[in-house]
Amino acid sequence: MDWNNLLTLRNLVHVVDILVVWFVVYQLIMLVRGTRAVQLMRGVLIVLVIKFLSVWIGLDTVSWIMDQVINWGVVALVVIFQPEIRRGLEHLGRGSVFVRNRKENEAEEHLIEALDFAIQYMAKRRIGALIAIERNTGLEEYIETGIKMDAYTTGQLLINTFIPNTPLHDGAVIIEGDRIAVAAAYLPLSESSAIPKELGTRHRAAVGISEVTDALTIVISEETGEVSFTLNNELIRDLERDDYLNMLHKQLIQQEETQRNSVVAFFDRIFRGGKN
Repeated sequence: MDWNNLLTLRNLVHVVDILVVWFVVYQLIMLVRGTRAVQLMRGVLIVLVIKFLSVWIGLDTVSWIMDQVINWGVVALVVIFQPEIRRGLEHLGRGSVFVRNRKENEAEEHLIEALDFAIQYMAKRRIGALIAIERNTGLEEYIETGIKMDAYTTGQLLINTFIPNTPLHDGAVIIEGDRIAVAAAYLPLSESSAIPKELGTRHRAAVGISEVTDALTIVISEETGEVSFTLNNELIRDLERDDYLNMLHKQLIQQEETQRNSVVAFFDRIFRGGKN
C-alpha cells in the first residue's frame, strides 16, 4: 500500500468518525427538542463554561467545586434523561433510525383513522375529550399519573373511555405509538393569560403539555363540540375534519419521514457525491 492510498484511507476514517459524532449529536438534539431537557442542557453548558473560566483564571476552589458538580451530575443526567435514553435505544432496537418500517406507517394510518372516527362521533354529541399523542418526547412522567390500559387504539375504545360519568372519562388519554397507554392521566395546567377565558381545564391542560413536550394533543369541547389541537405551545381552535386530518398526517407521518429522509440524503450526498 503506497502513501497516497494510506492517506486516502485515513481521511475516509476521519470523515466517518466526524459523521458518526454528528449523527449522535443530531439524534440527541431531536430527542430533547421541545422539552425541559433543553433548559437542563443549557445548565450543563453554563457549568462547563464556568469550569473552563475558573481553570483559565486560576480559581482553584471554584474549579474543584465544578469538578464535583460534573462528576455527580453525570449520574443525575442519566436519571433525568431516562425517558429520552430509553426512547432512543428503542428506536435503535427497532432499526428505525434510518428506515421507516412499513408496519409503523400502517400503524400510524390506523391511528389516524381511529382518531377520526372518535373525533367525529364525540364532536357531534358534544362529548368532552382530551387525547395526548406522544411524539419525540417521552411522556412517562404523565403516564404514571393515569390508569393503565395498554390497549390497541380503536375509535370505539376512545369513545367509550370518554363517555360522561364513567370511571375513566375525567382526565387525559395518552397514546404511545398505536396503543393507548393510560386514561384519566393528569396533564400540567398552563398559566398563560393568552388562553381565552371561556375555555376550561381541558384546554389549559392541552396547552400546558404543549409547553413542556412536543406532544400533539386533541381537545373536544363538551359545551360546543369544537375540535382543537395544541402543538408546541400553540392552540389551534375550531378545526374542520379536513383541517385536523391534514394536521394528523403532517405531524404523525410526513414530519417523521422528512426527518429520516433528510438524514439519509445527507449521508447519501457524502458517500455518493464524489461519484457523480
